[in-house]
Amino acid sequence: MLPSIDELIEKGYGRAMTVGALSTGIVGGGAGTIIDIDQPEFIVGVPAGFWIKLFFAEIVVQGGVATADDNECEALLAVDVLGTYSTEPTPTGAAVTNTPELPVNMRTSFGRGSACKCASAFVVDMVTRNLIGTEADPVLDMELGRVVETADLQGTAANMIYRNIRLLYAPAHPPLLVGPCSLIGYWGGTIATVGGFAIVQWVEGPVSMLEAV
Repeated sequence: MLPSIDELIEKGYGRAMTVGALSTGIVGGGAGTIIDIDQPEFIVGVPAGFWIKLFFAEIVVQGGVATADDNECEALLAVDVLGTYSTEPTPTGAAVTNTPELPVNMRTSFGRGSACKCASAFVVDMVTRNLIGTEADPVLDMELGRVVETADLQGTAANMIYRNIRLLYAPAHPPLLVGPCSLIGYWGGTIATVGGFAIVQWVEGPVSMLEAV
């Protein structure tokens, strides 16, 4: 059995990643609006031979100005259980445009870094790669959290009430994500978002730490 999350953090296995800088969020949606499955807002790619346990994630989205009833804004946290984030360039030869992320160690006396490949703000399609090397768009096999809010204008856009959309994930029993797999975060909507932020915290280690099954 693995040590507790607190014990793993003490031993240096904890990681934390922040998406969005200070007051500047990442605009949601691959095209700035509707969620695009292969242009996520962030990804944590777990390679073969490693595992992670996500024990905390928070996504906060600043919704844009709604112009009609039923305009919506949403956030989604999910897992591709068979493929890890892999390709630059893509199979079509286009460079993957994103922001590489370097997680910090949650024991702050240790240096930055992770066994996982982390990035945010994709604006060109990316793919995941499975254990035998097949590449494809991400498949969201397991959803960990979702929030959707719909606008009600009460007559005109001038009467719209603006709110932040918040997805909080803090499970009592986090799943064990064994690579190759990917943890993926999205936000967007039917209107352009002002921006979004994410805090992502996990513990990680080699599969040699796991009990044989």
